[in-house]
Amino acid sequence: MDFELRSAREKLEREQKERKERAKLKLEREKKAKDAAIKQREAIEASQRARRLDAIEAQIKADQHMQESLIAGGGIVFERVFQAVPFQGIGDKIKLPPSCFTELSDQGAFDKGPLYFELSVDYRDNKKTTHSGVLEFTAEDGTVGLPPHVWSNLFSAQDPMDVPLVQIRYVRLPKGSYAKLQPDNLGFSDLPNHKAILETILRQHATLSMDDVLSVSYGQVSYKLQVLELKPASSISVLETDIEVDIVSPEIVSDQPSQHVLMPLQFGKSESGTVEEGRYDYYKFTIDDSTVEKVMAGNVKVIVKIDVEKDGADTDLYVSKHPILFPSLNQHEWSSHDVGSKTLILGSKERALSSGTYSIGVYGFKGTVKYQVSVLVQESSSGAKIGERAVSSSLDVDTVECRNCKHSIPSRSIALHEVYCSRHNVVCNHPGCGIVLRVEEAKNHLHCEKCGQALQPIEMEKHLKVFHEPLSCGCGVVLEKEQMVQHQARDCPLRLIACRFCGDMVEAGNAAADTRDRMRGMSEHESTCGSRTAPCDSCGRSVMLKDMDIHQIAVHGKSS
Repeated sequence: MDFELRSAREKLEREQKERKERAKLKLEREKKAKDAAIKQREAIEASQRARRLDAIEAQIKADQHMQESLIAGGGIVFERVFQAVPFQGIGDKIKLPPSCFTELSDQGAFDKGPLYFELSVDYRDNKKTTHSGVLEFTAEDGTVGLPPHVWSNLFSAQDPMDVPLVQIRYVRLPKGSYAKLQPDNLGFSDLPNHKAILETILRQHATLSMDDVLSVSYGQVSYKLQVLELKPASSISVLETDIEVDIVSPEIVSDQPSQHVLMPLQFGKSESGTVEEGRYDYYKFTIDDSTVEKVMAGNVKVIVKIDVEKDGADTDLYVSKHPILFPSLNQHEWSSHDVGSKTLILGSKERALSSGTYSIGVYGFKGTVKYQVSVLVQESSSGAKIGERAVSSSLDVDTVECRNCKHSIPSRSIALHEVYCSRHNVVCNHPGCGIVLRVEEAKNHLHCEKCGQALQPIEMEKHLKVFHEPLSCGCGVVLEKEQMVQHQARDCPLRLIACRFCGDMVEAGNAAADTRDRMRGMSEHESTCGSRTAPCDSCGRSVMLKDMDIHQIAVHGKSS
């Protein structure tokens, strides 16, 4: 009996203990669930609060951006993201899709004057920005056409983007009044009237922005100029405005040797240099009016001289008058290809000689050459004036022509002379030569098989390479040296000419497309440049520059 009661009591105690433990576990689970619910609710509320704050911040930023766009666009809001597509054009004018024309037109953007756009690219935490005008609205939807100038200022050539996306925003820009530019290397200031060349380049642009890089080409030479400072803002319009331009010297000269720097030469003072094979060193000197008058009168002559200091190596010498800044094998006015030291004499017979600046090109023909170059003004040694024939005293003596050397010999000694002459002298039988040589010298007297020029054996190899190897012009023509020099001086579309309207040195280009302009002898550039209008001095009417002379004659009876 007691055993049964004890067992029942123990069972009851165990059941009560288990119920207490289950109740305790239930309370703990309910507490944990309640705490988790509270934390979840707090997290949801925090997330909602963060989203509301982000939305408010985004709205504030959007409002600020909209306000900035309204201010920048003068009340017009236009902002799009397009895929950039390059096209070959000049200047900074881009191509937009036709849909942009409609949107801008609906907002009255065309009534506010020229269109300007801010172009920006975000790439690896580096934002690049530039500005542009618009060329036309013919791009495909979703794309924008960028000319080389804009493309190079937005994208890095070393690290291109897979899909170049550009953000474009319509802005209003103030007219510029000042720009400071810096070339990437020496030599740009040597260009004749380089500020006028810049003016021509800027005519192709609508805008300038800080840190932009402008490319300037002069014949076969190109320069990069960085924009350091602009006024009155960091981005300006260059349309229909006068801008003061300052050119500052480069702070750091490139470590790579530049072949396009003209080093000054003074008369009577030599300069030493070293030129590697296949490269050029350039110098410049100036001839004034008084020196030219003395040269033309035959009193003095200008001598350009190169002394080579190393045997086995050789140079070539080229001289040209500006605007040909950098004379070369293809383009020059005077040249010397003698082996070793060489001299060019500019005397009264040189019709191309006039006052101005001249360039000297020293070309490393073979090996690395140490040399000294100098320019001298030397008095003519002959007592008679150049062009005046001296009177020979032999005219009063009875003479007979030698049958071997063809010289006039006094008749009393002709027999002895002919015996001696036939034994020691020989006449070159090459057509057109006839020079009399000593017998021992005859073996060193050769003629080029192609042009017939008389040469020594050591000169033949250089002569064939310089004068008879085909040369390629940038326009695609292949000619020998003499024909190439004439081609680049008169016929090549890449040659530099002075535009009759803007006065700049520009590439001649092809013949004008307009028949009337072609008949008036205008080049492709002159036809385009002359299409600009200017007010007539007499009546104030706007007339195209190329028609101004006709207008003056037809309307005002004046001859230009």
